[in-house]
Amino acid sequence: MSENNQEFFEQLAGIKYDDEEFEPQLVRATATKTKKMEQEEESIIEEDKPLSIDADEEDGGLDTDDVEGHLTVDVYQDDENIYIESTIAGVEPDDVDVSITPESVSITGTRVRKEKVKKGSYLHQECFWGRFSRSIILPQEIDADKSNASLKNGVLKIVLPKIDRQKSKKVRVKLD
Repeated sequence: MSENNQEFFEQLAGIKYDDEEFEPQLVRATATKTKKMEQEEESIIEEDKPLSIDADEEDGGLDTDDVEGHLTVDVYQDDENIYIESTIAGVEPDDVDVSITPESVSITGTRVRKEKVKKGSYLHQECFWGRFSRSIILPQEIDADKSNASLKNGVLKIVLPKIDRQKSKKVRVKLD
């Protein structure tokens, strides 16, 4: 090992080697799995599996009865409002619930497949059909009463007016 490299590694590791030449040697390690490790791996794989194929399902698609989809969202702001947008194509306005508090927004709904697909007909399936939800903690307090939501071309847009606690309001004193 060159002297510069050795000094660098000594500083990096916080140790000092003897003056004699030091060459690291590769050591081959063998790992053995215990039964317990294999069982833990199998249980993790089962827990991480988001959807399962149900052999009894008529449409041959994914069984989403016990699974709730995760809704993707964009959250952005300007001086007056916070905006939340999400693509929820194929969902009717009556199938979406938006709950707004001054600190958070929750979106829940259901995407229903209108036509049945025969078992085994899918070549590839990425669209999620079934229940979905998403909760967003807001970075600033908003006025829930003045908020609104609209659905246009498969995009849900929620407009949340900000509350400006720093802004003062003058009140005129009246004589009674």
